[in-house]
Amino acid sequence: MLALMEITPWHWAGFVACILFFLALDLGVFHREAHVVGIREASLWTTLWVTLSCLFALGLRFTRGTEESLEFLTGYLIELSLSMDNVFVIALIFAYFRVPAAYQHRVLFWGILGALLMRGVMIAAGAALVQRFMWMLYIFGAFLLLTGLKMLFASEEGVHPEKNPVLRLARRLFPVSPEYNGQRFLTTLNGRRALTPLALVLLMVETTDLIFAVDSIPAIFAVTQKPFIVFTSNVFAILGLRSMYFLLAGAMRYFLYLKTGLALVLMFIGTKMLVSPHGHEPRYWFQFEIPISISLAVVAAIILTSVVLSLMVARRQTGERPDRG
Repeated sequence: MLALMEITPWHWAGFVACILFFLALDLGVFHREAHVVGIREASLWTTLWVTLSCLFALGLRFTRGTEESLEFLTGYLIELSLSMDNVFVIALIFAYFRVPAAYQHRVLFWGILGALLMRGVMIAAGAALVQRFMWMLYIFGAFLLLTGLKMLFASEEGVHPEKNPVLRLARRLFPVSPEYNGQRFLTTLNGRRALTPLALVLLMVETTDLIFAVDSIPAIFAVTQKPFIVFTSNVFAILGLRSMYFLLAGAMRYFLYLKTGLALVLMFIGTKMLVSPHGHEPRYWFQFEIPISISLAVVAAIILTSVVLSLMVARRQTGERPDRG
C-alpha cells in the first residue's frame, strides 16, 4: 500500500494560486464586459465547477485515501446545499435594490471573493479552536440542532437593508449616489467620492454570506476537522454559487420544501456532532460513530428528496391552476 501524501504549505499555496487563476480568467476574459448571464452560460459554469470538484475528490482518493475523499464530498455537498438558501436571499437583495441583470455577475464575483477571505479566516479560527478545545464540537452541534429547528418552524422573512448595521455605517461615513454608474462601486457626487447603490448591494451580499457562514462552517466540522478538507470543500461550494444563482434564482419559488430539507440537514449534522465521540475523552452510552459514507448518503437523500418533492408539488399546482386566458 502506498503511503499517503502529506499536505504541505506548498499544497495550500498551489490550491490558492489555481483558484486565483480561475477567478482572474473569469473576470478578465469571460466577463470583462458587463452582460446578462443566460441559462446556457450558467449551466456551463455550473458543470465546470461540479466537474472540477469531482476531479479534486478523485485526486484526494489516490493521494490521501478514500476517507478524506468522502469527507470532501460530504462537506462539499453540505456547503453547496446550504448555499442554495443563500441564492434565494441574494435574489431578494437584487430585486430590492433593482440591480440591472448585466451588473449582477460583478457583484457576485467580488462578493464571493470577499466570502472566500472571510471563510478562510473563520475556518482557521474554528480549526484552532477545535484543536485546542475539542468539547467545542458539542457546542457547535447544539447550535446547529437549534438552528435547524428554528429554520424548520420560522416563517419566511424578506430583506431589510435598513436593519443592516454595516449598511447604516456605510451611509453614515460616505455619501451615496441615488443612481447606478454602470458597474462601478465608486462615483463622484457634488465633487466628492461617493458610493454607488451597487456598493451597498455588495456590502449586503457580504454580510449575508457572513451570516450563512456562521451556520455552514460549524456544520462541516461535524464531517472532518482537517483544515485542508474544510477549506477546499468550502471554496468549491462558494465558487459554484455564482453560476448556481443564475441557474436557479428564477426558479427558487418552485423549491417549496428546500428550506425544510436544509433544516433537516442542519439537524442531522448537529445530532451527529452531539452523539459522536471526540478526542481521547471517555465514550458515553449515548455516543456512537456515524460512518462518513452514511453521512454522505443521508445528506444526499435529504436534499434529493426535498428537491424532488418540491418539483412534483410545483408541477401539480401548475397543472391545477385554472386557465384565465
